[in-house]
Amino acid sequence: MTGWFSFLHGEATAGDVLALARVERVLRDAGLAYDVVWSPGFRAEGTHFDDVDPAAYSRLVFVCGPVHGPQVEELHRRFAHCVRIAVGVSVVDPRSPAVTGFHRVLARDAAGTGPGVDLAARAPALPEVPVVGVVLTHGQHEYAGRRRHEEVAAALTGWLAGRDCARLELETRLDAHDWRLCGTPAQLEAVLARLDLVVTDRLHGLVLALRAGVPVLAVDPVEGGAKVTAQARACAWPALVAAERLAGAPAEGVLGPWWDWCLADGRAAAARIAAEFRAADPVPDAADGLVGGLAGHVGRGAGAMTAPPGGWPGSGTATGPGQPV
Repeated sequence: MTGWFSFLHGEATAGDVLALARVERVLRDAGLAYDVVWSPGFRAEGTHFDDVDPAAYSRLVFVCGPVHGPQVEELHRRFAHCVRIAVGVSVVDPRSPAVTGFHRVLARDAAGTGPGVDLAARAPALPEVPVVGVVLTHGQHEYAGRRRHEEVAAALTGWLAGRDCARLELETRLDAHDWRLCGTPAQLEAVLARLDLVVTDRLHGLVLALRAGVPVLAVDPVEGGAKVTAQARACAWPALVAAERLAGAPAEGVLGPWWDWCLADGRAAAARIAAEFRAADPVPDAADGLVGGLAGHVGRGAGAMTAPPGGWPGSGTATGPGQPV
């Protein structure tokens, strides 16, 4: 069993791999044994062409994608003694050696024939996986020597790569001209509201996810804690990890328990916080004191600063779930 997912210089698309799963089901139902050849760049632990003795096989199946080019032609030479069949493929040039080398071509589309449904459409049902928004920053140079942003981003992305989830990289920066970015807060909120979880080291990654009722696994990228820690306390959100914890322990041991909590009890907790933000008598914020502050400072000098509700971070007067874990 081969396809573009088998070639070192090919690629494995979701559609190709689902098409393979459809063909595998057909062969298993027919009681036929088979091996699948994978590109070492996609599945290092799989069977690769270097592992295969062509003499051990009597048939070769090529699944999905266009049948063209030297890599497909090499299959015909290497497996010349085999019966070779292409299934669910696109035939671009029916006279090319890549096509004529097959004993039979079961095309999904070819000139002069009606199209067939792609094999991926009838692939076996897939397990559900969580959809996770990832909101990271590599800036915030105002924290100088306390910055741990690069280390935190590396730990988070490396850990997320091993998680069975659909990852969606997001940016809180708005841009009216870049199609890849949201142009309004409403557009970003529409995306966030459809997620199962947000992983972030940004203050607004935390706040906007909770506003949308989505649980957040937050990491403060500043040594000793800064605005992400302060905001998690203000929102009474417990799923907060300090940068120092990621530096001193395996990421799974630190982040895994909070991941599990977010996808379980964290859903209800986030929904409750979102409801509190929208309540008729919401949690107070700094804007509540603005009008009084403007009136009280008419004709007075600058320099006065009022502590936020709950006190300054690190003052010992803040309320919430405590220090980041």
